[in-house]
Amino acid sequence: MSNVIALRPAQEPAPTLENGRVAPPRRRRNAELRSREYLESREVTSLIAAAGRSGRYGPRDRTLCLMMFRHGLRVSEACGLRWDAVDLAAGLLHVSRLKHGVPSTHPLRGPELRALRELRRDWPNSPYLFCSERGAPLTPRTVRAIVARAGIEAGLSLPVHPHMLRHSLGFKLANAGQDTRSIQLYLGHRSITHTVRYTELSPDRFKTFFRD
Repeated sequence: MSNVIALRPAQEPAPTLENGRVAPPRRRRNAELRSREYLESREVTSLIAAAGRSGRYGPRDRTLCLMMFRHGLRVSEACGLRWDAVDLAAGLLHVSRLKHGVPSTHPLRGPELRALRELRRDWPNSPYLFCSERGAPLTPRTVRAIVARAGIEAGLSLPVHPHMLRHSLGFKLANAGQDTRSIQLYLGHRSITHTVRYTELSPDRFKTFFRD
């Protein structure tokens, strides 16, 4: 018979925030935080303007929000955007998509070209469009903070995150009557099932239901 005595395990300390044994609170669902995941056109305009006046680097932040909206950029796509993807002379932007998205080339219009030329003058030594004062690309966390701060500065009635700008573009294009296939290519969706939600929720689908 074994003479080994089974030792009772030591009493573990109670879980607390200090000893790191308490899990962080679960992230609340978007539906609990806001009634919609996109901004209306007037709200986008207010947000972009507010970004230009709410931080230390107004022109950079304003251009960031403008480009994210007009080209449907995800946060990581905006952070990784480099000057070698921009042709200011021809007015073109090569967009490399993440999440297995389809790359495409977008035209750059007057407001974007003017903003990008100003940005280039202010940050001439970085290969990245949107960078810190040390020339390193902005982090996704910083971009989220910039957009959230701009939403507060603009007085928007709901909390804002960067991906809402991409959704806002999708709804804007759908409401403008652009065909679903073109929206799919512009946003870089590999599957059109990700695009149809913009046309399905467009209020213009129902505008002929009543003729009061």
